[in-house]
Amino acid sequence: MFHETFGYYAHGVGEETATLPARWKERLVPLRNENTRGATGWCLEPHDLAVSKLAAGREKDLAFVGAMLRHGLASAETLRQRLDSTAFADAAHRRLAQARLERWRRRD
Repeated sequence: MFHETFGYYAHGVGEETATLPARWKERLVPLRNENTRGATGWCLEPHDLAVSKLAAGREKDLAFVGAMLRHGLASAETLRQRLDSTAFADAAHRRLAQARLERWRRRD
């Protein structure tokens, strides 16, 4: 029904669902315009979103981060800094997310 009304798909998630860097709430971006009918949607800042996708590591997530980097929507250096401030379940998960970013950085 949402897609039929607004013409796109959106999937809201709880904050416990994603792995996010420290202080991400301070960087939330409000989205409010005539299309939201006065409601405010709070969106992740692009680098915080990319960190969550590097942590998730699904093929579609990594392609998304790659497109962000290629099109200048995210900076590899900022992503590295944000990864450093992210609490991961364990050191292996952190290393894996960092390695995913490094693979994209080497492509450039």
